[in-house]
Amino acid sequence: MQGFFVTGPYDDGDPVTGHHYEMASDDPNRPQVWGYTGALSYKPGDTLRLHAMSSAAKAQITIARDGLTPKIVFETKAKTRFAPTPSDCSVKGCGWPVALETRIPDDWPTGVYTVTLTVPGHQSQALFVLRPAKPLAKLAFVLATGTWAAYNDWGGSNHYQGLCGPTGGDFAAEVSLLRPWATGFVRWPADAPRIPPATPLLTRPRYPHMDYARANGISKKYASSGWAAFERPFALWCETQGISIDYLTQHDLHADPHLLDAYPRAVIVGHDEYWTWEMRDHLDSWLDNGGQLARFGGNFFWQTRLSDDLLTQICHKYRAAEEDPLAQTDRITSYWDHPQIKRPAVATMGLTGSMGVYAGWSRCVSHGAGGFTLYRPDHWAMLGTGLGYGDVLGAASKIFGYEVDGIDYEIRKGLPFAAHDTGLEGELTIIGLSLATTLAHHTGRHDEDHFIGHLDAEGLALSLHGEVTPETVGLVSRGNGCLAEYRRGKGAVLNAGSCEWVAGLIARERPVEVVTRNVLLGTWG
Repeated sequence: MQGFFVTGPYDDGDPVTGHHYEMASDDPNRPQVWGYTGALSYKPGDTLRLHAMSSAAKAQITIARDGLTPKIVFETKAKTRFAPTPSDCSVKGCGWPVALETRIPDDWPTGVYTVTLTVPGHQSQALFVLRPAKPLAKLAFVLATGTWAAYNDWGGSNHYQGLCGPTGGDFAAEVSLLRPWATGFVRWPADAPRIPPATPLLTRPRYPHMDYARANGISKKYASSGWAAFERPFALWCETQGISIDYLTQHDLHADPHLLDAYPRAVIVGHDEYWTWEMRDHLDSWLDNGGQLARFGGNFFWQTRLSDDLLTQICHKYRAAEEDPLAQTDRITSYWDHPQIKRPAVATMGLTGSMGVYAGWSRCVSHGAGGFTLYRPDHWAMLGTGLGYGDVLGAASKIFGYEVDGIDYEIRKGLPFAAHDTGLEGELTIIGLSLATTLAHHTGRHDEDHFIGHLDAEGLALSLHGEVTPETVGLVSRGNGCLAEYRRGKGAVLNAGSCEWVAGLIARERPVEVVTRNVLLGTWG
């Protein structure tokens, strides 16, 4: 293994199904330095606390506001010392001492700030989000920090794999923010592949990003979440376009019901899979009062809970019915579309992950459209693209993947409409639509996928329909992803329900850029 990566007790050596993760060394003489901030977000005037451990007596600390040209705003040498790292640090936090405590100056602008820690022989990075002291831009950029927390596997456990449970091999239902971000979450490796790969037919699917991660000492989840994967490319693109944004987090939205009140428009990008009840309450209220949400993201899926201090996220997922103490209530940490919750995902976003999910990887629509097939090219969001009925938006840059959101629909006279009884609380206009699935098909053992396979489809069928049968698996595996406008209350959501929308901005694919500008800057309706 590369760097500080180690293997879990049930690692099988495979980059996809195996379990490798980053962890501080218990050798006090091995050169190392690690850190994390005491909170996820701050505002000017707050006290920034950096917790750290190191093999050296001092570490260089460099704080920079990230951007096209990162700007260093603070440098110092801080006293550090070696501290043990608990084996359950992913769940309960590292408990390291405070190495740096400083007041954030009033003139630091809103943004994402990287914290680079350096000692001879090792360097690592932390980050924090600086929200504005008062709203400055007209556009609020809400970072998908619930998903960042869910995928961060530093220390061995996240909401997907882990060192938990009676066997020491289960995923963690609780994950802590008081630990470092895994390598790849703060800075994207320069030559790293994004997720949607070209998978030859009749061969076992491979996942080039996970192959890369295991070979190069990178988190296997680097392409699924974190600042570097989705939001950073979007922020850099906004900078090239002269689009001003204020930076906020989902955690801020959870804590403050009035967070968005001063903003006419907000934007979410990438992979916002995990939401609390409170986040939805506050977003719904803002929408109902006239807010406009631009969502270039996918996989609106799981209900979570947060600890009172916002530092621990709880999601029991597939085990919720058996393990969640609130399993008999509407706060069960399962799919939003679980019948116990009685709050369908489409009520907020107009689309849902349970009618979409995978496209462009494994054997899940891996040879599909790659973009959104257009049905209503005369919609205001499409003005200036030059595309027409049946054209595919974003196919060249593969913006449709790797997880997408859709809705049950029907075709009438060549146009898609939302089906009845979907849970919508307003009018939905489907602009574009392509197919997705939760089921990785195969023709035999030679092309069977052991990663996605059939388990996701079966788990979704059991949670939503109460049983796993060919009929219920079919219901949850025939999915889609939509580009749609959803009117709710006095407000609206323009939902481009795909994680990889930013691939079109990275590639500078003109029609994708045109739609993005229309949605962010134009007049809706």
